[in-house]
Amino acid sequence: MALDVVTFGCRLNTYESEVIRREAETAGLGQLKGGAIVVNTCAVTGEAVRQARQAIRKARREHPDARIVVTGCAAQTEPGTFASMDEVDLVLGNEEKLAAHNYRALPDFGVNNYEKARVNDIMSVRETASHMVDAIEGRARAFVQVQNGCDHRCTFCIIPYGRGNSRSVPMGAVVDQIARLAGNGYAEVVLSGVDLTSYGADLPGAPRLGRLVRTILKQVSGLARLRLSSIDSIEADDDLMEVIATEPRLMPHLHLSLQSGDDMILKRMKRRHLRDDTIRFCEDVRRLRPDIVFGADIIAGFPTETDAMFENSLRIIDECGLTHLHVFPFSPREGTPAARMPQVDRGIVKERAARLRAAGNAAHTRHLTALAGTSQRVLVEREGLGRTEDFTLAAVDRGQPGEIVETRITGHDGERLIAATQTIAAA
Repeated sequence: MALDVVTFGCRLNTYESEVIRREAETAGLGQLKGGAIVVNTCAVTGEAVRQARQAIRKARREHPDARIVVTGCAAQTEPGTFASMDEVDLVLGNEEKLAAHNYRALPDFGVNNYEKARVNDIMSVRETASHMVDAIEGRARAFVQVQNGCDHRCTFCIIPYGRGNSRSVPMGAVVDQIARLAGNGYAEVVLSGVDLTSYGADLPGAPRLGRLVRTILKQVSGLARLRLSSIDSIEADDDLMEVIATEPRLMPHLHLSLQSGDDMILKRMKRRHLRDDTIRFCEDVRRLRPDIVFGADIIAGFPTETDAMFENSLRIIDECGLTHLHVFPFSPREGTPAARMPQVDRGIVKERAARLRAAGNAAHTRHLTALAGTSQRVLVEREGLGRTEDFTLAAVDRGQPGEIVETRITGHDGERLIAATQTIAAA
């Protein structure tokens, strides 16, 4: 082992791990005698932090001579937790992890005044640089960071304190990055950010996400597919709605930061939408793009959630026609207002999460069944497996990773489509 990067959490972390790999290599971490391991952590739940600590201990057992560097959102929000671990050699904040010189802050490089934790105030960061990445290791699709941080303060969320305030990458830099990736053979690019639909508010002229999407598709003609990561539907601008309706290269899949289907819980979360806003958005988008598929994040058992409030979340799955559901049992995050609210019994939280997952699985099965007999273009992710344009997993019988294949759907196995490949499509 020379250099290994272990990634937890979101798509933005996936992208940043490629920057970490490049910068750490530039710094010379891969040339250290025992090698090095960089752990890029997530702070979204207490469980995510626990998993990171577990992975660090395992890494030390398996590689006793390696240098272990910990970074990411959990390192930013609670650096002392990781600095106190004997297994850890260096802790870097979310801004520090993206620059090579910070990885040389180890005794191996003759550094004076060695400090185990180098984590600055993330709220002081005002810009997000365009970190050019030519490839995403081991992936058929590429993730491009266009925004970072968040100006909102949802009562359950610690992420703004790990990522800082919202800031955007200028459009020209985004277009250049995507053009390079398309030129390197990537058929699909995913636009990623902490609060993607807040894109552009801090840039000259305040361009919105819809304008960015339109500009990318106009200027990068060689890109076959453009996809959005999680969006906040209440922030969807008119340009974005129009491009959803008119641009076939923008994939028909939107993942909504929904969190709850109950108005009172949404208010206690300090969300900016109500249940009717989400239902109306889904109806409007479906009229514009009938083949659209929606996913959503939903939290089960938020503090003060009653049975009736939970039922509202359960019903919104069908009312919005949600297909790809991410269910999170509420986990109190120290330092957030929600952690101080009256908590729901843990057994009830787990039971509600299970019911939401069951409803989500049933909706997904109906979606799979409805696609039988249709023709689908599948981007092969790895041998034998890929994703349709609406992000449905599909088993394929041919095609190399990164290729788009034309298929006929013959059925499903409850988790994925069974696709009979007809031809290799032109990207």
